[in-house]
Amino acid sequence: MHANLIKMGKTYLTNGKQLSFEKAQVMAIINITPDSFYDGGKFSSVTDIIKDAEMKIHEGATIIDIGAASSRPNALAISVKDEIIRLREPLMKLRKEFPKIFISIDTYLADVAEFAIDLGADIINDISGSQMDKSMLDVVSKHQIAYVLMHMQGTPQNMQKNPSYDDVVKDISMFYTSKIEQCKNLGFDKLIIDVGFGFGKTVEHNYQLLKHLNEFTLFDYPLLAGLSRKSMINKVIHTSPVTALNGTTVLNTIALQNGAKILRVHDVKEAKQAVDLFEFYKSV
Repeated sequence: MHANLIKMGKTYLTNGKQLSFEKAQVMAIINITPDSFYDGGKFSSVTDIIKDAEMKIHEGATIIDIGAASSRPNALAISVKDEIIRLREPLMKLRKEFPKIFISIDTYLADVAEFAIDLGADIINDISGSQMDKSMLDVVSKHQIAYVLMHMQGTPQNMQKNPSYDDVVKDISMFYTSKIEQCKNLGFDKLIIDVGFGFGKTVEHNYQLLKHLNEFTLFDYPLLAGLSRKSMINKVIHTSPVTALNGTTVLNTIALQNGAKILRVHDVKEAKQAVDLFEFYKSV
């Protein structure tokens, strides 16, 4: 039953727009932070952000994911006020310029999510799976907005200090069983699952999750894979974030084969090519 439902694809009505997962989608990363691991400090103006978004949409992105607070390992937390200040103008301009595109906001703070939804955000992408702000599920359920429920062990400040699991796949599956029940009890069901590659996992944990990613399709929610230029690539093939594009494409292809419906990436053109080739491969 579950496999058939996933194969057919889900569609979510979020902020008045239909978000379909019949085919895999590309989510483009736009970090408006000074300290993200790959592209922190890239933009000097809102005009630059709009131009970058326009290029990524042209290359095939259907979702733009805006991050105003870095979640890299050891990143310093910022206040709700500062995150909103960073987010306000870019979000307003992006919503005005691209009314049909899906805008995702990368935040784990409920007040920031509420602010962003009021300005037209379509998706909330929460790296903590509501663990860092217990009010988050109340906000997304109130607005019935699509919600990326990611798994993270610990916080960005300590998540890579000796992460440990009895069985990483089973432990994270148990996390989702509990969280999905919690969401359903709130009358909320527009979930996207992200197992959280690199967030409180060793390199081995990450590859075990990638290898068994298809097991998470049994929850019958779309899967998001965030693998772009991460250290799980660099530590194996001795690249850096700057030189990890080929490794990213390889892992994105594996993720697609194992059920991913969203690729969250820095490099849209290459991800869209991977999706198009994979979809053609499936069709013959």
